[in-house]
Amino acid sequence: MRRHRHREVDEGQIDLTPMLDVVFIMLIFFIVTATFVKESGVEIARPLAATAEQQDTAKIMVGIDAGNDIWINRQRVALAAVRPQVERLRVENPQSSAVIQADEAASTGVLVRVMDQVRLAGVENIAVAARSQP
Repeated sequence: MRRHRHREVDEGQIDLTPMLDVVFIMLIFFIVTATFVKESGVEIARPLAATAEQQDTAKIMVGIDAGNDIWINRQRVALAAVRPQVERLRVENPQSSAVIQADEAASTGVLVRVMDQVRLAGVENIAVAARSQP
């Protein structure tokens, strides 16, 4: 009878577990600390205002461009669709506030109607975006 001797080869292996732990911890850190900027989805020339203040807590952004088109989440919406869209966004965060970014060439009537639709959707805290004067 023949006996086979198995020769065990001791090859060096790199344990990747600590490296993966570090990578996942870094990923979680960057996700938690990332700043998510919400925009209405359209380029708007905001009017100047001496009393403009920075507002960081707005979750609902509505844009009105120079052609009086209304934008929410980078999508053009009709005036009649503003209220349902805002109501849908409020489901995610019931205490959210809204910022309306109206172009300085936009009609004041459209701005007032959009504000009315946002308020009818249940948002009480509404701000109109403006640039601060230098």
